[in-house]
Amino acid sequence: MPAAHILVVDDEPDIRNLVKEILEDEGYEVTVAENGQAARQARRQRRPDLILLDIWMEDVDGITLLREWSEGGGLPCPVIVMSGHGTVETAVEATRLGAYDFIEKPISLAKLLLTVERALEADRLSRENVGLRQQADVPPEPVGRSELMQRLREQVLRVAAHDTWVLISGDPGSGKKTMARFLHTHSSRRDGPFVEVGVGSMSQQTSAAELFGSEEDGRLHYGKFEQANGGTLYLDDIADMDDQTQARLLSVLETRSFTRIGSAEPVEVDLRIIAATSRDLEQEVAAGRFREDLYYHLNVVPLHVPALAEHCEDVPDLLNYYVDYFVDREHLPYRRFTVAAQNRLRNYAWPGNVRELKNLVQRLLILGSGEEIDVPEVDAAIRSADALPPEAVLSGVPLDLPLREAREQFEKVYLEQQLREAGGSVGKLAKRVGMERTHLYRKLKALGIDVKRAAD
Repeated sequence: MPAAHILVVDDEPDIRNLVKEILEDEGYEVTVAENGQAARQARRQRRPDLILLDIWMEDVDGITLLREWSEGGGLPCPVIVMSGHGTVETAVEATRLGAYDFIEKPISLAKLLLTVERALEADRLSRENVGLRQQADVPPEPVGRSELMQRLREQVLRVAAHDTWVLISGDPGSGKKTMARFLHTHSSRRDGPFVEVGVGSMSQQTSAAELFGSEEDGRLHYGKFEQANGGTLYLDDIADMDDQTQARLLSVLETRSFTRIGSAEPVEVDLRIIAATSRDLEQEVAAGRFREDLYYHLNVVPLHVPALAEHCEDVPDLLNYYVDYFVDREHLPYRRFTVAAQNRLRNYAWPGNVRELKNLVQRLLILGSGEEIDVPEVDAAIRSADALPPEAVLSGVPLDLPLREAREQFEKVYLEQQLREAGGSVGKLAKRVGMERTHLYRKLKALGIDVKRAAD
């Protein structure tokens, strides 16, 4: 993990140099700027982890810089404001604009070091919390005791010890993201950020700016590469990357540097790239849709995540894991799968892999009742999922909602569709979805489903 990079902005040479020496003695990397213009240039050259900012300077004041840097979604790193002529109004304005703290001059070096340490720790914890929320639905390690999964975990641990590019392949829903996080957690970069990019969700017009950042209209935007500096950048659905972005990525792999959109200055990065794909990249290369040179750069260490059908003996462990997961995270009622139900699911084809199993467990916990989940309920849940067209499930359910709200909307769409197919009969609906009728009535009422109107 690289040392934290601190930018010191102050127009007094003595203070600037003293603070630089003290911080370097503490193991930090320090860049200094004598005025606002130099500070802007320093931020363009390298993304700082923390900024010490003087308020009163000849060319531009610190509050103006704060306001400029906070535009478009908040400050990119903690800022500690310093001033020898501060007022309450100035301190309040700096705090409103997102400054972490306000230090008066003459500076107490002990207080400065303590504030810097606390600011960096608070920022680390904040990023860690964001990361934990993002990985809340990802197991901490691949689940399963089969020989196949044990060998795969051992292979990942060997790869994690070497700081090289990795290409993970596997069917959709097989657990590629879980494998990437497991690798990152056991690598030397574990204390650095893990930044995920869904390449398939980016448009050709925005992909370059999102990945490499931009400098347009005087505004500086740090892209995913700079956000992941010191850690791991996970590129999911790499086969969907457009040609121009592929060329830029190849340049990063070759030079470990890049230029932001709208800039000509190179930016150096130190990170590990893990790419993932559900398509055969060799076939994509042969078809001319993926660069051959980029493929060979990424494919230094290939890892393949098997489909769930290839290690079906792990199904019971996965069922137990996701039951505990939804009970702990979503406070759903605990239910256990009977041995017969587990055996039934071990022999199921699982076209949607682990993701399908997870969704099945959630559906059974939400819509079912009783302590046990047996074969008839499992079969009914599988049939109902197969019978529903995708548009019936996703229609009208925004995918950017919090999980609880999205789940409620899904339940409403799902039950309305099932009620229509049951001809408006709640009794038939109860059998179709595997719920006890009294519990089902409460669920329909809670979701605001009018039985007659839904049937019509």
